[in-house]
Amino acid sequence: MGVQRVLLDGQRTWTVTGDDHLPAGPVEEYLEFLRVAQRSSPNTIRSYATSLARWWEYLTAAGMAWDEVGLPFFVSFVSSLRTGLPAGVSALPGADPGERLAESTVAARVTAVLSFYRYHADAHQVPVADRLYRPGRGGRYVPGLAHLQRGRQHPGAAVRVRRAAARPAPLLTPQQVEAIVDGCARWDPASGQWSGSVRNRLLFAALAETGMRLGEVLSTRHCDWHAGRGGTPFIEVVPRQDHPAGVRCKSSRYRRIYISDELERLHSEYVWQLCDAGAHQAVDLVGHFVFVNLHRGQWLAPLRPETVYDLVASLKRKLGGVVPAGWTPHWFRHTHASALLLSGAREHVVMRRLGHADIQTTLNLYGWVTEDAELRALADWRGFCSGWRGWEGGTGE
Repeated sequence: MGVQRVLLDGQRTWTVTGDDHLPAGPVEEYLEFLRVAQRSSPNTIRSYATSLARWWEYLTAAGMAWDEVGLPFFVSFVSSLRTGLPAGVSALPGADPGERLAESTVAARVTAVLSFYRYHADAHQVPVADRLYRPGRGGRYVPGLAHLQRGRQHPGAAVRVRRAAARPAPLLTPQQVEAIVDGCARWDPASGQWSGSVRNRLLFAALAETGMRLGEVLSTRHCDWHAGRGGTPFIEVVPRQDHPAGVRCKSSRYRRIYISDELERLHSEYVWQLCDAGAHQAVDLVGHFVFVNLHRGQWLAPLRPETVYDLVASLKRKLGGVVPAGWTPHWFRHTHASALLLSGAREHVVMRRLGHADIQTTLNLYGWVTEDAELRALADWRGFCSGWRGWEGGTGE
């Protein structure tokens, strides 16, 4: 079994193929449901395809039909994910275990398989889902409006995987952000020109200043960047699905992100450089993608995420220990949100700027920032105790 990248209607997606190199019918039907009905992102399709390919391999190795699975067999699958060993096999002392997956990855695999069977239960009355779910509310807490749902059953998954507690999001310091953008291009006052790649500097400066996801930045067109003209410049985040590399906005909501005059001037400088190279004669520059190939690959073709990650690897080698070894473009988003909250920006404003669907997502990801700052303020214990003078406390006797 394998995960195969394919093009459907010009869009990149993924499917699961068998030893005969043909798509696995039930899996492909479910993935098509995600593509068409759910309008899931290509990354979601790829994640689900990867999980279901692992499940299909397990079914094939055991000689089990996909629509005859029971709970014990599914439990053995989860066990194999955790141990890296086939079902019912124990590792010998001193033997190296197989590939063990992180608990978060196991949870993603389980979620994909359960969702797959829920679809086939609804679409084709395949009974497997009824065996993998147990009746009841599926939780220890009773909802506040439970009295309005008498007689209704809310099945919960029979196999639960507890995800590890989320750790604080990784951040870049202001000095590290500056080192990254300066590592792309610098302004030379002596010559009055930029040295390096203005495109690359604009890319990382936009990530740092707007908090946009990499896919959102790569999807922007020049018409989405609006000069201030006496007001505040801004970027429009417009949901589109026509990027050749398959990147797109994760959220389906339009939003406007206000930016600094400095970032707007950097974009203008980049546009002038494109015009000097004759880009406006080759394409409709206004409606074209902002970030395009300049030196490698097809000239003016939209930049691919893989190219950006190659650039990140190059900057890591260039900057060495100045920046964290594991930083990625998404760290700019975490840094941006954390800086806004620490500066006193309201949570709902940060939510709108980041494009989160609800404020709880913002709080779950970045609520620790303000909480940690408040906890740090308590470090001066002696100063707090000084306020107790003159207080008549009880003896406790």
